[in-house]
Amino acid sequence: MILLTVLLAIAIFNIPFGYWRAATRKFSLPWVLAIHLPVPAIVALRLFSGIDWSPYTFPLPILAFFLGQYSGARLHEWMESRSAHSTSGCLVMDAYRRMKK
Repeated sequence: MILLTVLLAIAIFNIPFGYWRAATRKFSLPWVLAIHLPVPAIVALRLFSGIDWSPYTFPLPILAFFLGQYSGARLHEWMESRSAHSTSGCLVMDAYRRMKK
């Protein structure tokens, strides 16, 4: 149950970073940061949750990481296609602007 909760937290935590990554030029500094900034938080989550560092515990969190990044990027594309004005790289601000309409 703890592993499932951690996987869900990793995926949700990465959605804004995937959103940001989709708004940047590939291999630029912001693009690299959007991928690597969540990693320390995920390591801390693993440490505080008590999940051991056995090799079999790595594939699922990695999959959750990429699922969150992918979901955020698809969300950015969806918001961009539905918006009258251009979207930024910030999920929170774009959602706020969309609700304000």
